[in-house]
Amino acid sequence: MKLNDKAQNQYALNIGELHKQYAEGKLTPQELFASLHQKAGELAEYNIWIRLLSFDEIQAYLDNLGDFDPEAKPLWGVPFAIKDNIDLANVPTTAACPSYAFTPSEDAEVVRLLIEAGAIPLGKTNLDQFATGLVGTRSPYGVCHNSFDFDYVSGGSSSGSAISVAMGLCSFSLGTDTAGSGRVPAAFNNLLGLKPSKGALSTRGVVPAVKSQDVVSIFALDSVDAEKVFSVAAKQDAEDSFSRDMADLTVPAWGPKPVIGIPDAQSVVFYGDMQAEANFKQSIESLREMGYEVKEIDFTPWLETAKLLYGGAWVAERYAAIAEFIETDPIDMDPTVEGIIRSACGLSAADAYRGAYQLQDAIRQTESIWDEIDCFVTPTTPTIFKIEEVQKEPVALNSALGTYTNFMNLLDYSAVAMPTGFREDGMPCGITLFAPAGSDNKLLNLTKQWHGEFVDFAAVNRSPIQSADMTVDDKSIPLAVVGAHLTGFPLNGQLIERGAKLLKVTKTAPKYQFFELSSRPILKPGLVKTDGSAGASIELEVWAMPKEHLGSFLALIPSPLGLGKVELEDGSEVVGFICEPSGVAGAREITEHGGWRNWMKVRPQE
Repeated sequence: MKLNDKAQNQYALNIGELHKQYAEGKLTPQELFASLHQKAGELAEYNIWIRLLSFDEIQAYLDNLGDFDPEAKPLWGVPFAIKDNIDLANVPTTAACPSYAFTPSEDAEVVRLLIEAGAIPLGKTNLDQFATGLVGTRSPYGVCHNSFDFDYVSGGSSSGSAISVAMGLCSFSLGTDTAGSGRVPAAFNNLLGLKPSKGALSTRGVVPAVKSQDVVSIFALDSVDAEKVFSVAAKQDAEDSFSRDMADLTVPAWGPKPVIGIPDAQSVVFYGDMQAEANFKQSIESLREMGYEVKEIDFTPWLETAKLLYGGAWVAERYAAIAEFIETDPIDMDPTVEGIIRSACGLSAADAYRGAYQLQDAIRQTESIWDEIDCFVTPTTPTIFKIEEVQKEPVALNSALGTYTNFMNLLDYSAVAMPTGFREDGMPCGITLFAPAGSDNKLLNLTKQWHGEFVDFAAVNRSPIQSADMTVDDKSIPLAVVGAHLTGFPLNGQLIERGAKLLKVTKTAPKYQFFELSSRPILKPGLVKTDGSAGASIELEVWAMPKEHLGSFLALIPSPLGLGKVELEDGSEVVGFICEPSGVAGAREITEHGGWRNWMKVRPQE
């Protein structure tokens, strides 16, 4: 079974490729959005949208773009979709319940940041009503259909948001994720789904589901795009009481090859789905072949914690979010959603305390695992169901899909759902990586590395090189890397684990020679400045490195390498990797290749 032909698009919507088309004059945002708007109308049967913006409404955003400048606006001209429990100014927010709808005068804070960065909304997407469900079937606006097979569930509750990306209508989309809503649809539609740490993205302007546990999630075509969107949207919001500064979280350091935990054979669950089980086993075997240490862990405590979200007092938060509405005018409510939310009426304050005690016990029981492993990997879901099956058993089958997702926010983890190929029946499959809060960038970096094995992700799309404003806050400095610390290479994790963020891809001034050093086991280059007569421009990445971690980073750099001033092609200087001239004696010169990435593509095997 193949991807529905309707999902094909004449334009590549990866952010880097889209910006390349803009920069080369091959495409304009006006042309792109005219095409996307027309195509969105042709896909009405998928029930993706609650409100597709009119082209006149989109035009207003296009008019405010200004000149192409991806440095000032890193999401310039990038189409995105917004789950319809997240506010877009002057457009109704329905939460998939028409009688609940209201029209906000302001954007949700996360939407404001994205639009400010140049992203253009295409519309508001369908969802399981009040973000209660993992299936995409609980909406009066129609059932969302899977992008690979019309008869299968899309996943939910962020169903329309996932389908908008999977069907080639958007580069990325916003969902929300309380119990798995940003990960289950990603797995079912072959997408990257980032469930950020709680508080990383503001939830001001989001209709609550379980307010203490809600996060805004990101669907993207790959981890590079997800990271770019996350870097724009992850800003502390002083007006959101649940927002927090990720820099304040202390995250354990990882080695170059983090230790991976997986559920042991006795606690892993697939509900008899042999195809899903085979895909997960193959994925884990791939990790072992790539040199990762994998430890099997009794997963029972996490499975038991997952039951608290719907089987415990947290259902009362769903009731609290819409209490006035549900008691006065609950028309248009999906019967399954109403039944789940009304079940909270039988709970007491004593039940809330009991739930809090159970969760604290679970936190204590599970926290010691992080002394043994760096990251946990599970299936994203144990199986997938057809729409007809879910409609017959809406609660039980929905619950099954949350097996590996419901505990994440309760235990304060960040998580990334990533594709791992396809089952024998042609449906996509995936795994989820999770670690303690604050690990978002680490997990995205691991995803990049692993996708190099799973889906030939070695060629990373980037925005065109511009002369950039290298401004960073006073807590960080720009740091240039040229080799094994580049995105997707073995030592990049040393940057990520210290909270460094990619600023730009550029080149040195044409004054450098470049060598492959003889050090092993990890190949590294040496960059040596010349008088200009024998030099060339060498590709590099500039990262914002927190000053507090620069010392520990410097301690990892072996002789003859060190940190010094590197001159960029625009004449500015930044701190970066340099090599002592004596260190390249007898080394292989690779200057003509223009950079480490180019050299590693053609380097002969030894």
